[in-house]
Amino acid sequence: MKYYIIAGEASGDLHGANLMKAIYAKDPQAEMRFWGGDLMQKVGGTLVKHYKDLAFMGFVEVVQNLRTILKNISLCKKDIAAFAPDVLIFIDYPGFNMRIAQWAKEHKIPTHYYISPQIWAWKESRIKAIKRDVDYMYVILPFEKDFYEKKHHYPVTFVGHPLIDEIEEFRSREKVDFRKKYQLDERPIIALLPGSRKQEIKRLLGEMLSVVQKHPEYQFVIAGAPGQEPVFYEQFLKGQNISFITNDTYALLDVAYAALVTSGTATLETALFKVPQVVLYKGNTISYEIAKRIITLKYISLVNLIMDNEVVVELIQHDCNAKRIAVEFEKIVKSEKRDKILLDYEELIHNLGGRGASDLAANEIIKNSNLGLTM
Repeated sequence: MKYYIIAGEASGDLHGANLMKAIYAKDPQAEMRFWGGDLMQKVGGTLVKHYKDLAFMGFVEVVQNLRTILKNISLCKKDIAAFAPDVLIFIDYPGFNMRIAQWAKEHKIPTHYYISPQIWAWKESRIKAIKRDVDYMYVILPFEKDFYEKKHHYPVTFVGHPLIDEIEEFRSREKVDFRKKYQLDERPIIALLPGSRKQEIKRLLGEMLSVVQKHPEYQFVIAGAPGQEPVFYEQFLKGQNISFITNDTYALLDVAYAALVTSGTATLETALFKVPQVVLYKGNTISYEIAKRIITLKYISLVNLIMDNEVVVELIQHDCNAKRIAVEFEKIVKSEKRDKILLDYEELIHNLGGRGASDLAANEIIKNSNLGLTM
């Protein structure tokens, strides 16, 4: 059968790759065409467009790149029509994917959404379009099922969080000595995860580096984003006694003592590796002011949202500065705050459910598509 998958960010590439593996295991003759990244490309199929050419963050940035976005939407529709898939699968990335979903519904192409748009955070009005244009929704956060079914009377399937499988798979591999590989000494390692988009890296990495000179007792390691060239980071490394790695974030988190992390999927990954963290966010001023007025959530990190409690400190916009980062960093490496975070992580992991999210999602997609395959 023919599957068309659209993922527009690094996290979507990760989840998309795992979903593709699960589909191939059940449907070895599957034909796949997709928008995604390196991880999906390694699994198989044909990459149409890389997410690094798609990721625009913030209201202002979207407006500035509107012509490119519209051009990509047009390209996507034409490519789907030419491929004529049996199954169209969206992975998060709602601004783009919901436009394609409306078009696909009009052309009678079955639509499946894996990893719900975060309409519980903002644009809850999108529920009307989801009900109209999305045939099947598969959610990965425990509170999303009640949100959709009890509040909006729209049936969804909770499959659990795919990061649990991804991290378990990583831990099952034969380990390479991380310190030896990157020529690190025996000091505790602090992971710096500044995000995947150039805009957020530029805004946040400098703030993260403000703690480096104050703490020679630790060694700091920047995790480069898979969608960015290493040369991009050179501007931040000059004059800094700091290490840089790329495409090895899980290995870094596996040995890290603490972390400074940009809001997003990385906050949950860090928690699942049981690394105390401070969460940072700083956006374009205009984009932030707009978002502040339309997003009503108490928290921005997945860790705190899932727990409905401030498990990790979030330093947002004006609070994301060298002084505050220094104070909160001290807490996660030396105080009782560290122990409390680690205890809360255990509860978080329990709440996310067990393993098998990608496999269950693949089962549901195939079953709901009436492909007639042996389950």
